[in-house]
Amino acid sequence: MNRLTTPQGTFELARFPEHPRDPFQAWDAADTYLLQELADPETGPVDLSGTVAVVGDRWGALATALAAHRPVQIGDSYLGRRATLANLARNGLDRDAVGLLSSRDTPPDRIDVLLVRVPKSLAFLEDQLHRVAPAVHADTVVIGTGMVKEVHTSTLKLFERIIGPTRTSLAVRKARLIFATPDPALPRTPSPWPYRYELPADVGPASGRTVVNHAGIFCADRLDIGTRFFLKHLPTRGGAARIVDLGCGNGVLGLSAALADPDAHITFVDESYGAVASAEETFRAGAPDGAEADFLVGDGLTDLAPGSVDLVLNNPPFHSHLATTDATARAMFTGARTALRQGGELWVVGNRHLSYHTHLRRIFGNCTTVAGDPKFVVLRAVKR
Repeated sequence: MNRLTTPQGTFELARFPEHPRDPFQAWDAADTYLLQELADPETGPVDLSGTVAVVGDRWGALATALAAHRPVQIGDSYLGRRATLANLARNGLDRDAVGLLSSRDTPPDRIDVLLVRVPKSLAFLEDQLHRVAPAVHADTVVIGTGMVKEVHTSTLKLFERIIGPTRTSLAVRKARLIFATPDPALPRTPSPWPYRYELPADVGPASGRTVVNHAGIFCADRLDIGTRFFLKHLPTRGGAARIVDLGCGNGVLGLSAALADPDAHITFVDESYGAVASAEETFRAGAPDGAEADFLVGDGLTDLAPGSVDLVLNNPPFHSHLATTDATARAMFTGARTALRQGGELWVVGNRHLSYHTHLRRIFGNCTTVAGDPKFVVLRAVKR
């Protein structure tokens, strides 16, 4: 936990879940630059008395600092939502001071101040701008923020095409602001998302099935090569097994498991609201008749009863926004061990250089290499 000092006040902030040795802050220079701009007497300050919408607030730093103005936070991350609630509580702020909407929820009908934290995914930015654009009016103040390495010409073109004329600020501490002037005369075109494609013919039971991807899902316009390799080596347990697609993304691993074992019950879990929506639509489009599944947005497997799962399938992420880290994978492995029954198995695919086998041996006491190629390995760990 660290202390953020802004014109709006000083706040104790942490990411979620909170770890004492977490090297990453719950905010960066892009957040502080935006908060300073809102209060700058030379350019404003910005009138925040109307409806304030904050899109893409990563760990709740913006919403917490602006809680006095009762903003609406629109985000895709369950962990980001939990961080916002925890940060409001630790600063003695009313949890109802911030309206919490997911990326799949309907935005407010009218937005007077639109603040956008530029996401890593250009597709997600495109979709979210399309979703909020109908609520923006000619007098809406629109300000985006991001680190210099996150703000590209393509980013500015999206604001220009969907919101209106756009310019950028000078860089401060490697952060930049984006100012867009709403143009009500711009044609309202629908978002191109979700995107659909058919799986190739050589990936096992799911071959040829339709995949649905909402914006922001990893490798949203094609099957990523790691998942493709994993699909060729998935286990088949048979019977009424309880199988979890952990960090499900678009759900192709769980769909393949359901097709290989129609009597299994599949649970799709991800911390992304868009990912779980994608997995559900992918499953509904391609699952066998009578197949059973449930869909959970949450923090890994914390909502599942210990010792209740037979098999966990996992293609863990190794980035947290722009930071490379194996912390998420380690948390997933630990959570899987708790959720598995005795004799239950965790199957993981990952890049060879990530050395997941070391973590699995420490957590499970065992790890077997099922398959490998020059880039990827499929690993199996058993709860004993």
